[in-house]
Amino acid sequence: MTNNTTTWFSSWFDTPYYHILYKDRDDTEAQAFMETLTDYLNIPEGGTILDLACGKGRHALYLNKIGYDVTGVDLSENSIKFAKQFENHRLKFDVHNMCKPYHKEFDAVFNLFTSFGYFEDDADNLKTIKSIKAELNEFGFGVIDFMNSEFVIDNLVPEEIKTVDGIDFHLKRFVEDGYIIKDITFTADDKLYNFQERVRGFTLADFELLFEQAGVYLLEVFGDYKLRKFSAKTSERLVMIFK
Repeated sequence: MTNNTTTWFSSWFDTPYYHILYKDRDDTEAQAFMETLTDYLNIPEGGTILDLACGKGRHALYLNKIGYDVTGVDLSENSIKFAKQFENHRLKFDVHNMCKPYHKEFDAVFNLFTSFGYFEDDADNLKTIKSIKAELNEFGFGVIDFMNSEFVIDNLVPEEIKTVDGIDFHLKRFVEDGYIIKDITFTADDKLYNFQERVRGFTLADFELLFEQAGVYLLEVFGDYKLRKFSAKTSERLVMIFK
């Protein structure tokens, strides 16, 4: 059995099976969100954006396509290796730990699709917020697109089997010690794999405390990708804009 839960994001995200399991993510919705968000922030044409924890670069690619100078960074070497095939003079990818400031400043820093709250050490979450602040230029905006933990917990599906590309992924979800956890078990190429995703169930109040500690200012909070009003009980997303 292959099992790694200590630094789960550095192992699970680097496997091909992660991308198989989540291959059905809605690119159309993601692209519409990028257009809505950049319009709302009034980022100038040719403006600079850091896609923090970019994965294989689906958001970064589209942001570049619609006219922005984009840098995508991620801890997963395999994801960055894949994304680098799409580089051009206004689109770059780099392996980088988001706890540490990147070596440039940007008009916007986007942390999208619940790519936050993975760390066991709470200090690393605060370091990430401080790093985003350091990566923003004088007029820049930070954006964190997180799950609405309260809604997710209220609607948690404890167990399901998801079959993708002939692989039966057995998924178990539960809440433990403030983390929303997903156990993922499957057999592929005659090997049994077991991975676990662990994300802190941060609420808006938790983020407000982190922002205060990091010295950043929360400007707006939205509840979905159309930037509609946030409701703790009914919104699926928690989209926060700060500087």
